[in-house]
Amino acid sequence: MTERVLALALDHLRLSLWALLLGSAISLPLGVYAARRPRLERMVLGAASVIQTIPGLALLAIMVPALAWLGASGLPVPSIGPLPAVLGLTLYSLLPILRNTVVGLRGVDPAAKRAALGVGMTTTQSLRLVELPLATPTIVAGLRTATVWTVGMATLATPIGARSLGDLIFAGLQLRDHGAVLAGCLGSAALALVLDATIRAIESGARRRRPRQWAPAAALLATACAWAVLSPLAALGADDAAARIGAKPFTEQHVLAALVAERVEAAGATTETVGSLGSTVAFDALVAGDLDLYVEYTGTVWTASMHRDAVPADRERLYREVRDWLAAEHGVVIVARLGFENAYALATRSASNGGPGAATIGELAPLAPRLAVGGDYELFERGEWRSLESTYGLAFREQRAMDPTLLYDAVARGDVDVIGAYTTDGRVAAFDLVVLEDERGAIPPYDAILIANGDFAAREPAVIDALRALEGTIDDAAMREMNRAVDVDGAAPRDVARRFARRAF
Repeated sequence: MTERVLALALDHLRLSLWALLLGSAISLPLGVYAARRPRLERMVLGAASVIQTIPGLALLAIMVPALAWLGASGLPVPSIGPLPAVLGLTLYSLLPILRNTVVGLRGVDPAAKRAALGVGMTTTQSLRLVELPLATPTIVAGLRTATVWTVGMATLATPIGARSLGDLIFAGLQLRDHGAVLAGCLGSAALALVLDATIRAIESGARRRRPRQWAPAAALLATACAWAVLSPLAALGADDAAARIGAKPFTEQHVLAALVAERVEAAGATTETVGSLGSTVAFDALVAGDLDLYVEYTGTVWTASMHRDAVPADRERLYREVRDWLAAEHGVVIVARLGFENAYALATRSASNGGPGAATIGELAPLAPRLAVGGDYELFERGEWRSLESTYGLAFREQRAMDPTLLYDAVARGDVDVIGAYTTDGRVAAFDLVVLEDERGAIPPYDAILIANGDFAAREPAVIDALRALEGTIDDAAMREMNRAVDVDGAAPRDVARRFARRAF
């Protein structure tokens, strides 16, 4: 655990320093230029302020489709990983540095500027020798603010595939590992405090002209910045043949990613798992070639990617249409149908445990205006939810989106009355929940399918052959038991996957 925390802390530091270096390189000269031009000042500060109002996770997530579009246009850039994280963090760091640069220069005593010009200095000399030194405390205060904000926000880089201390926080939340969550939070806080203290020591020592105070701190910061810049460049020449396996942010995906990794490694290849990805992020990354494999669900492709609302009565027809669309539109290959379905479903407490007493969604509909419903981050924006609303006339008193890990506790405590559950989740039975029957077929089938980037499939036929052995090996009961082992018994997803692999293969 200690080694993992240290490795993730270094990755977190690298992301933060890259963003701060780029943010400073943009904001400082732009702030100096704008301080003498009021119209430009209003424009750039307004733009930076608008960026700052965008929620941090959304700002990072915006980078993924933007880079995927550039990749589709022929520019070879990754759509997930450190690049989108650094770009998003850089934008987030701009405002405090830019604003404090403008405010600091505007706050210089006019008498000092007149005196500088009076002794024969040029405007440039006055700026360099008088105005900037006087404005330095204010500018550094902005840099320190940007540092703390950026290090904190870097924990949100995990859902777009960048390694950081957020890996511990997101995985800890999903797997109920409070120690991992605490380690991620404390590690991020420690990095922010150390960087802030280093910058403060440099500024304070330089202002007081005490080299013994600022020189060691400056050397430490310069070394860290040089390492952050050079270490990714050194990795560019590395031959990284690892198969990149994606996983969405819930238990089942962690287990399945581990199982896929077991099969890939059995074929003699190395693997890298990128976890906590949203459905759209994972799919876009696979199409762009930034992921090689991940487990998807036919219903998700049907609604989120194909944007279909009408659900075919024939399950096989839906599967064939999904398979053909993936291949024709994106060159994506379905490697195996795993054998189980994990559909969205509405679940409530049983009537004996204070639930509404409905057995079907149709019976729930008249009660919905008095009830609160909870769902994961995606549910209420998906086609399935619109289909449920239109098919059954559902209109809940309140809709609350939350982390999938928290849904079951929320309905058990009565914080919400209904949740968007997953049919293979072991916690449905553990929490004595009733899964409501979708008697009108509003929700499409959700057969689990292992999909691969077409180029990867063509390049690694031996790996694909090994993965085809997963066809039909996992039924609903087996998947539910694996999920229960993680969520209820506290087992590690990798251990659960290994036990299943030993039995199945």
